[in-house]
Amino acid sequence: MAPSQQAKSSKSARGLLTGLAVTACLLAGLSSARAQAPAKRPAAAPQATTPVAPQAAPQAVPGFWDPRRRPERPDLSRLTVIRFLTETDYPPFNFTGADGNPAGFNVDLARSLCEEIKVSCTVQMRRFETLVDALTSNRGDAIIASMAASPQLRARVDFTDPYYRVPARFVSRKDAVMPEIRPEYLEGKKVGVIAGSAHEAYLKAMFTDAELHSYPNDDALRAGLRKGEVDFIFGDAISLAFWINGTDSGDCCAFSGGPFVESRFFGEGIGIAVRKGNDVLRQALNWALFRVWEKGRYTDLWLKYFSVSPF
Repeated sequence: MAPSQQAKSSKSARGLLTGLAVTACLLAGLSSARAQAPAKRPAAAPQATTPVAPQAAPQAVPGFWDPRRRPERPDLSRLTVIRFLTETDYPPFNFTGADGNPAGFNVDLARSLCEEIKVSCTVQMRRFETLVDALTSNRGDAIIASMAASPQLRARVDFTDPYYRVPARFVSRKDAVMPEIRPEYLEGKKVGVIAGSAHEAYLKAMFTDAELHSYPNDDALRAGLRKGEVDFIFGDAISLAFWINGTDSGDCCAFSGGPFVESRFFGEGIGIAVRKGNDVLRQALNWALFRVWEKGRYTDLWLKYFSVSPF
């Protein structure tokens, strides 16, 4: 199972806390363990026809919660059922299981949250572009569908705290992996990137001495790296993680350097959307997200669905 493109832009952002502070927070959490409009969401992995083999090395699980900022348990007495809305086809986050029922990382997380809050839970699958309208017209209570918390969407819905982020990373051929990447390290190097993407904007702003090569889509970008047209490619780390670990890559390539998470370029993170003003549900979900992470259940889900770390 593997996700589709960058924000499915929709299947490609289906805008990441500033600089070092966020990076430090992400790295600290490793051991503990969609987007401009409804037509965009963060990219995930290639199509589900590409099998993903498990890695032998231990998987690092990112943590997005600060254990020192434990949320207080809210009043949950007014919650009796949560009607979750989710996407129809965005594996491994959302897809139809072998039994015909909703499945995937988002679906399993939703069910874990309902168990923690101790309420009944339903999950309805819809096309991504219809989710916000369904929520605002009271055909559901919450959207858990890899939806990025953009300023445009915040004008229509409220979001929980992020439950994952979509970092950017460099990929090189395996014989040229660099453990760390800084702008000065890529001076004169050929770097491939999707034309018009946030990743291209980031490189133009931060890696001014690199030689940028723009490609029209993910397939062309990855083929450029495999053929040696460029030394590195830069893009959505979740999508790239599945490509690296799938058959389409031909075992050619690996991540170089660590994740880049600047929110100005890569977004605020992926949250659960609720109707404007529904603070009772939003606070309950924030509390439950922390509890699921604290108990290790988030880690279990992450390891179940992500065999290679994008972080």
